[in-house]
Amino acid sequence: MADNSSNNAYWSANIRIIIVSLIIWAVVSFGFGILLRPALSGISVGGTDLGFWFAQQGSILVFLGLIFFYAWRMNKLDAEHGVEEE
Repeated sequence: MADNSSNNAYWSANIRIIIVSLIIWAVVSFGFGILLRPALSGISVGGTDLGFWFAQQGSILVFLGLIFFYAWRMNKLDAEHGVEEE
């Protein structure tokens, strides 16, 4: 019974990390790159407006950052639940 609750805690933490990461990526790519692009047009980054930068490069860089965050956090979560790789 305790093993089942440990599995449920592990997977609920895993799903929570995935959902938060997907929300961040959606806000950055769709929100900043498409919906808020007109509002961000007055801010210049690298010779172009911030909305265009998010649409072209920012969402990709945030996605790569989220990949590294997910790997780091899952390694930590694996260690907490005793299922880390050898």
